[in-house]
Amino acid sequence: MYPVVGNWTPSLNAVGIASAADPAGGKNTGGFVSTVCINPGNWTRSYSKSGYIDPLPPRANLDILVSSTVTRIIFGTKDSNGDIPATGVEFASSETGPRTVVNISKEVILTGGALGSPNILLHSGIGPKDVLDTAGVTVVSELPGVGQHLQDHLSAPVNFEAKVQTAGDVETSGSDFSKEPIVMSFINSATAYINASNLFDDAAGFATDTSDALASSASKLVPSQYSEVVEGYKAIYQATQKLITQDVGQVELLLSINSPKTITIQAAIQHPFSQGRVYINSSSPFDPIVIDPQYFSHPADVAILRQGIKLARTLSQASPLSGALGAETNPGPNVATDDEIDAWLAGVVATEFHPLATCSMLPKTQGGVVDANLQSAHYVQSTANVRVADSSIFPVSFTAHLMAPTYAVAEKASEIIKTKYSPPATSTITTSSNQASETGTNTSHKNDAISLSAHNLFATIILSATTMTVSLAF
Repeated sequence: MYPVVGNWTPSLNAVGIASAADPAGGKNTGGFVSTVCINPGNWTRSYSKSGYIDPLPPRANLDILVSSTVTRIIFGTKDSNGDIPATGVEFASSETGPRTVVNISKEVILTGGALGSPNILLHSGIGPKDVLDTAGVTVVSELPGVGQHLQDHLSAPVNFEAKVQTAGDVETSGSDFSKEPIVMSFINSATAYINASNLFDDAAGFATDTSDALASSASKLVPSQYSEVVEGYKAIYQATQKLITQDVGQVELLLSINSPKTITIQAAIQHPFSQGRVYINSSSPFDPIVIDPQYFSHPADVAILRQGIKLARTLSQASPLSGALGAETNPGPNVATDDEIDAWLAGVVATEFHPLATCSMLPKTQGGVVDANLQSAHYVQSTANVRVADSSIFPVSFTAHLMAPTYAVAEKASEIIKTKYSPPATSTITTSSNQASETGTNTSHKNDAISLSAHNLFATIILSATTMTVSLAF
């Protein structure tokens, strides 16, 4: 529909960026035009509600409450094992409205995302004691990692005058064609994930410099007083540093044609070294959570994104894309040196809205919040029947948007929960005619014996996310 999109991968090839043969197959480095979540039958968005909820028949065990805010999880008295189980979930429609409690017979499953899930835990008294004390929330269980390790994708645009028609031009024309579903459903999807060797002349040297900065970074940049959180910062930092010398995308490039008379090449960092936090400063669950992202607190992030901007400019001069682009309008020719680019980035960088890691799957000694079963049972006994199943559990960032990984962790959570509460399967073994039939119980999936390590579960989630079909049509 827009020929400039077809110019994307040939132009990347011209500057040494190969095309990704199968970006949904586990290796997405290179250029491609992504699949999109559009139902081809009616050109409507396909997403979690339309995919998972809408097809369901009426069922007595599902109620979806809109315009309702979870105010806290209620915990009971300590049992003989030392656990303090969740007994209810409290919610309300407003700060002054009545509080309603749903009683819990089995578990609470938190799926509030990287901001919502820690918010609920903190208002329930689960989290760092210093945060809870300051907010005036009674401590139920001290868990320093709640809200910590926050990471996000940051992006910046390089804008050019457009010599060709853009989607923004069509949309603002008001023509009959502009109202067609195929036009209204257009999404920018020309993408490339760029590894460090295509960003830096000396990627190995950059990796060494970043590794050498670990100790000073851990001593200065962690927004927590707890040693566990510092250890988690180090573990995440080391995992992120190792990716620099691997064939893993450090920067995402995205071709955007949604603005009238403008074509943009957006660069976004994928594996930030900066870690922030979210926390509460009030006992009211209706007050917004405080987000302290610590963007660009680590200089490596600035360097990576700067190189992404340079590559975007190089790409703009490559044929055939160059034929569709006029003059660069932002940042423009007056921003040329590294220092000038860095200063410009500080003023324009913005989130891609991909936060994660605020309830990380890490050991408790590293500020972890959940274990391999998505529970905090092995870390803090008082919340044994509370699970978290959303993007907050991922301890490291992805070279990807978070939709597919989040669906994957939800699917894994479903498997874990079904395994726990499903009755043991029975099998009948029939022997020869002169022997009696023998019925036995298959105990390979005992309720309390889900043998998954955190590493294996996380690897499975990543594999599921990279191999699932992202273009959903239900």
